[in-house]
Amino acid sequence: MTLTPQWLDELRARTSLSTLIGKSIKVQKAGREYKACCPFHNEKTPSFTINDEKGFYHCFGCGAHGDAIRWMTDQRGLPFMEAVKELAATAGMEVPAADPRAAKRAEQARGLHEAMAAAQSFFEDQLGGLDGGEARAYLGRRGISDATRRTFGFGYAPDARGKLKTALRDFGEPMLVEAGLLIDPEGERDSYDRFRGRLMLPIRDIRGRVIAFGGRILGDGEPKYLNSPDTPLFDKGRTLYNIDKASPASRQTGRIIVVEGYMDVIALAQAGFADAVAPLGTALTEHQIERLWKMVEVPILCFDGDAAGQKAAIRAATRALPLLRPGHSLCFATLPKGQDPDDLLRASGAGAMQAVLDAAQPLIERLWSHELSAAPLDTPEQKAALKQRLRDITDAIGHPDVRAHYAHEFRERYSALFFARREAAPFQPRAQGGGGGQRWQRDRRGNWKPPIPPAGQEARAIGAGGMEQRLLRAVLAALLRHPEQIAPHREMLSGLHIADPLLGQLMDAMIRCSFRKETVETQALLTILGQGEVYNMAKGMLRADTFTLTPNRMTTDPDRVARDLEEAVRVIAQGPELEAALVEATRRFESDFSEANFAEQQRIRALKAEHDRRLAELAQSEDSI
Repeated sequence: MTLTPQWLDELRARTSLSTLIGKSIKVQKAGREYKACCPFHNEKTPSFTINDEKGFYHCFGCGAHGDAIRWMTDQRGLPFMEAVKELAATAGMEVPAADPRAAKRAEQARGLHEAMAAAQSFFEDQLGGLDGGEARAYLGRRGISDATRRTFGFGYAPDARGKLKTALRDFGEPMLVEAGLLIDPEGERDSYDRFRGRLMLPIRDIRGRVIAFGGRILGDGEPKYLNSPDTPLFDKGRTLYNIDKASPASRQTGRIIVVEGYMDVIALAQAGFADAVAPLGTALTEHQIERLWKMVEVPILCFDGDAAGQKAAIRAATRALPLLRPGHSLCFATLPKGQDPDDLLRASGAGAMQAVLDAAQPLIERLWSHELSAAPLDTPEQKAALKQRLRDITDAIGHPDVRAHYAHEFRERYSALFFARREAAPFQPRAQGGGGGQRWQRDRRGNWKPPIPPAGQEARAIGAGGMEQRLLRAVLAALLRHPEQIAPHREMLSGLHIADPLLGQLMDAMIRCSFRKETVETQALLTILGQGEVYNMAKGMLRADTFTLTPNRMTTDPDRVARDLEEAVRVIAQGPELEAALVEATRRFESDFSEANFAEQQRIRALKAEHDRRLAELAQSEDSI
């Protein structure tokens, strides 16, 4: 189809912007304009204005600006064409069709939508009538309020074979069969109602139109939940229940919660969590994951704590691996065993649910813990099997940068799990978790603090001059340009004691930022530093003419950046360790002139000489990192 500028201008002219926006937020007349509290950021004093004459809105607080179509895409979360179609339907305009076949399909879809809307009205009427008493009692036992019942459009399908068929006979049997409302058996038997004796819930598309139904049986019987079949309007593998309400809610919370079923979504919404969706009786599909990522970059998957719920979580994690890309992932919140969201909310309230969501694990943590507990790890063969399972996970990731980071992280964890003790020898490379094996800890306010080395074990400080300091500046400059590399190296960096106070402050700020944010950006680092000497130093490091550390190559070859940084950090960290080891070996030799002690002293001296040679190469080369 072709949407000309003239046609779009006519659509905007026929749309009352204040009326459109007033459906979602409270607006007030202010002279020739309207004002409201901005829906795109939290504020108490209205700074959001709507001008019907000019056809645009503008927020003087956050800068949000647009017309009716932009409102539908940004606030409602609709795709462009869906926004245009909804506005056109309200304005009484026909959307141009690309060809006669498309026009015919559009006309057919209109008829199906009308049939589904009529069915929804029928089910709602039945719930309020004599036949709906048992269904109303069930809603009361579940604690579902009248307001929630109206919001989600609960209805009731009578336990009869033809009541809906009779009520909607004007649409004709073929259309009702195509909409999934009637079942047309083979042979000479008549068609009959698909849903009978069930509590009914409408399933809506992103525009809020009914496209299918889900029915829960009252009393005994199977299946417990029955969904509409796939139809021209409904594809269960591409649809998420409650997406029409959760999508705009997610713009306020910056979050999407994925739960297992309809009633979980409804219980959460009634408790104040409006940004929840659910798949429709199937495992989360690739299409649904991509749809979630259009709303937020890291959706929270909140499944039951029983074996079935955790199995569903791992299925979703595995399905997401080929789709992962920078910034886009999943995280996993686990409910207490034996409880679904409704159980938890009833027993402990919304605060307990929020605590579960706050404790959500990143995708890599869930995969690591799952594989770690999948089988015993007592024999070399079992340990090798774990390594193979981790390799299979990384091989399934499509994006090369994300795959490289997962491989690096799994390699570090695997080595720390099985080889950390051997790496802890004094003159060997620094073990994971520098600073005497300690890790950064949170203080009582939740802030991350660097480890304090045990008395007598403080590493020699990196001097305020010389090759070590030069290489350290190069490493910090590279981390500023590539902040995604901070997390893989923060444990080793945190064990360094830096004589230059500005360099030390910069490194501490970078490490703290990496703990607070899943994705660290250069600009965010500079913002945290504020104005001052450390900020000015960081800005200077980012200038190519000040630190010519091959920025072009680093930008185009992230794998090389990761490898070079790993070597540079290792060389910096080894220096103090090797020097301390040499001092100790010399002390032992001077107290006991044995051949063994002399050999040990010479071996460590050779290691240190090789280290110093490599340090000089890295520090003096402009192509070091």
